[in-house]
Amino acid sequence: MSKPVQTEELAKLRVQIDSLDKQLLQMLNERARVAEAVGELKRKEGSPFFRPDRVAQVIQKIQDGNPGPLLNPHVAAIWREIMSACLALEAPQRVAVLGPQGTFCEEAAVEFFGSAANFIYCANFDEVFHATAAGTAQYGVVGIENSTEGAVARSLDLFLRSPVHIVGEVSLLVRHNLLRQVNDLNDVEAVLAHPQALAQCQKWLSEHLPRAERRAVASNAEGARLAATNPAWAGIASERAAAQFGLHIVSHAIQDEAYNRTRFAIIALPQTMATPPATGHDSTSIVVSVPNKPGAMHDLLVPLKTHGVSMTRFESRPAKSGQWEYYFYIDIAGHPTDPGVAAALKELQQLCAFYKVLGAYPVSK
Repeated sequence: MSKPVQTEELAKLRVQIDSLDKQLLQMLNERARVAEAVGELKRKEGSPFFRPDRVAQVIQKIQDGNPGPLLNPHVAAIWREIMSACLALEAPQRVAVLGPQGTFCEEAAVEFFGSAANFIYCANFDEVFHATAAGTAQYGVVGIENSTEGAVARSLDLFLRSPVHIVGEVSLLVRHNLLRQVNDLNDVEAVLAHPQALAQCQKWLSEHLPRAERRAVASNAEGARLAATNPAWAGIASERAAAQFGLHIVSHAIQDEAYNRTRFAIIALPQTMATPPATGHDSTSIVVSVPNKPGAMHDLLVPLKTHGVSMTRFESRPAKSGQWEYYFYIDIAGHPTDPGVAAALKELQQLCAFYKVLGAYPVSK
């Protein structure tokens, strides 16, 4: 007798959910109409359509008032998509990312802009920088650092000559999966992935596929795309790529480090987006070179210590001048409008043969 009662209760709950869904849709469309009106005002004033600081403020306010049972991270994801869809009605944002579809770069872009943005898929980070600098895309997303393999050298080099600056960042937990047409590890002749992914999974590959060729390609999604064309090939990529190319996930999370993260920078021309205002949780990125003389590196760090500014990252790259000269990429905690940071940067600049601020932006949570 209990089964019909349960079925009846379930039917009532489903009717209630259907009614709530209808109300939600009506309210979302009302919000969209208000967003369209906001877009018209912005268009007349010439003010920017996309303001990540405003997105962050709205999401934080919603989370602060969240009574549950929805968890705050899920609330943030829902509201980011709502705001992305509304922004697409005002003015769709063109965002250059590493392609094809299914890359971690695209995933980072979705986390920052929402899935309603218009993604422009590029073959490499050089094209992402070029598309953003040329105005083909309003924004670009590029990998700059991995917790296992360190800096993404090509991105650092491209910042030197590009007019773009960093306006945001996304720190993405990267889980690599082995993808294949068939759901087993037998007879894999080649594993295709981005060089960083191959390096991040080398221990697993040596143990489970020691005879398979490791073939570097432009992106993990490209590796997945190629694996879909040959049953003897496997790719290392995301679950998103597996769904995109219809592949089996033969092995989940094969990266050597369990908490493997990649930092992605959001780039734009200054006229597209100015330096975001200080939030209290910011990072400033600079690149410098110093005269080749004894103690130059020590002198470079003194202003940071004097003004109590923390350095959170330090990378060196050859200047490619043939003279054993280097550029130094430095991240510091704080915003250029903070008094201590401003004083430290002013003193530091006077010591440098080359000095460029790459950007100041809120730290990714």
